[in-house]
Amino acid sequence: MNRNLKNTLIAFGIPTIYAVVLRLLFGIKDWNGIFSVMSTTFLFFLPSIIGALTIYLSDKDKVKKISYRIFAPWIPIFLFLAITLLLAIEGWACWLMILPVFLIAASIGGLVGGYLKLNKINDRLNVSILIFLPLLISPIEQLIEKIPGTYDAYTYIDINSNAYKIWNNVTRVKTIEKEDDTGYLTEFLGFPRPLKAELNFKGIGAYREAIFTNGLIFRETVTEYQENKKMVFSIRANTYEIPSTTLDEHILIGGKYFDVLDGTYELEKLEKNKYRLHLYSKFKMNTTFNFYAGWWGKIIMQDIQNNILRIEKKRAEE
Repeated sequence: MNRNLKNTLIAFGIPTIYAVVLRLLFGIKDWNGIFSVMSTTFLFFLPSIIGALTIYLSDKDKVKKISYRIFAPWIPIFLFLAITLLLAIEGWACWLMILPVFLIAASIGGLVGGYLKLNKINDRLNVSILIFLPLLISPIEQLIEKIPGTYDAYTYIDINSNAYKIWNNVTRVKTIEKEDDTGYLTEFLGFPRPLKAELNFKGIGAYREAIFTNGLIFRETVTEYQENKKMVFSIRANTYEIPSTTLDEHILIGGKYFDVLDGTYELEKLEKNKYRLHLYSKFKMNTTFNFYAGWWGKIIMQDIQNNILRIEKKRAEE
């Protein structure tokens, strides 16, 4: 085998295999108390180590180029992505969310690995330590109590119609056809799309089911109600009643890591026959990296809410 080809296979192949092995290890459900994919260890340390390994195993002449140290670690990351998608180990939605972090962390690891290699600072020992670092850090991380973070997602839309017609479309969302659905991000991520929702009556204690495709249902109970003005409702997803293929477990609404708590509609009059419809929601994240997961949760919830608001606007203005 050509020497250059052999070195290339080693430089990119070994980090890729290492990543796949760690993903399988961290994905074993019986070991969730020790290793977890939804951890800072996996999200930040793993790609950094992949980057350092890639550079350490590369030819020194290539490593001298800073561009190589920054971008070469991306190759095993993309190979890892392709393998996990092909084998259905990971879902596309999860990869879209973690890929920016993985690429940045891999580049940082590549710069560290390059420094060790070029300066010959016990690089072999340091890389050996790096390889086993996730196995040491993850159990410690799992011992730290997770503090759930609560976040708000706020959206609104202006509607040219009367209060009665707008509110009627808020409390009773009739069947939504595919062509009316504009939740492009959530569709791209593979989230179920909304179908319909209708209150059994208008007032406190009223109940409705917001029905989505693939069997997902948000069960909502009204806790505050002012006709044509405000409606607050608690939300509970039927997480354990839907097929496991509906959503990736790591972004499953109502699951272990991501849950929606309540929602609020408010109708504000701007001028005659022009109103602003506000829609708030409160959701919870339960990870060791809520600062990042919460940001994605807000984007997802805002996309869902904006989609519903656009449908209600269109119907109220017809």
